[in-house]
Amino acid sequence: MAESEKVPQVSPTKERSPTSSTVASNVNQVTKDVEHGGMMRTTESLWNYLLADVDPAKSTAPLAMYCFMTGYIDAISFSAIFVWCGFQTGNFAQLALALGRLFQGPPGARDLTFHKADQQALCSLLAFNAGAFVGRISNHYGAHRRLWLIFGTFLQALLSMAGAIAFWKAGQGSIADARDLPVWTNAVSFVGVAFMSASLGVQGNLGKRLNTQFGTTIVLTTVWVELMADPKLFNIANSLIAAVALFLGAFIGRAILQSIGTAGTMGVGAGIRVIISLAWLFNFFGLNFSLDYLAYRAAQTDVL
Repeated sequence: MAESEKVPQVSPTKERSPTSSTVASNVNQVTKDVEHGGMMRTTESLWNYLLADVDPAKSTAPLAMYCFMTGYIDAISFSAIFVWCGFQTGNFAQLALALGRLFQGPPGARDLTFHKADQQALCSLLAFNAGAFVGRISNHYGAHRRLWLIFGTFLQALLSMAGAIAFWKAGQGSIADARDLPVWTNAVSFVGVAFMSASLGVQGNLGKRLNTQFGTTIVLTTVWVELMADPKLFNIANSLIAAVALFLGAFIGRAILQSIGTAGTMGVGAGIRVIISLAWLFNFFGLNFSLDYLAYRAAQTDVL
């Protein structure tokens, strides 16, 4: 055959098979579905984790920090006006004494004035009960629910920060020299006292509803009685942890107060409460969130 008559050889083109294209597309779609579904399941599991109840037996650290904050806040208020924002038994008794003073002495020579210290005690008592009443939200959402404990503690932080701003605006002193000369006297400082007391009211409600050996995390007298009445007195008890935590809170609060003043000390307290709110997320300090969360996921898988 002549060279001119040779048919040119055309190299075959590599075409993708319709079948292989379909398989690749299906694989990609399945991968996307798995990733999307996994993300949805993870989000759903995290939400369920937040809605689950905490184990009070594993809540020692955040409750101890509650006791710490009781001492911390009370150190601030007592140093300035000799009023406890947490120990409302003393404030209530003080109001009874103020009422009894109205009948002291002969008629016409009696002291009928409403002393500043008594006004502050009444302000603290009312605000504390208002804060404790707000804590009744847990009746609808669950007192042991993790999300509520996080939110309730964060609410305490917001109230503490509001108190810090109020004392900053009040522009008054931080430490009183005599019981009858409180350094907080203007209306704005009363607002600060109200915010401090309300924050402890919310805290007391949260602590009480958990029903642990820490009680309300507010009233230390009950803790002392339970500690002395405990048949395991000479063992390390969680009641003793509450007492030590409150003592440290008062000591550290007073030390910070004399260095940076009321507003700054309240700001530090607000920051501590934010940390405590995160502790409820982890369930207790020192626990890796991933381990806690994976344990929850494993339990859910076993149920399914």
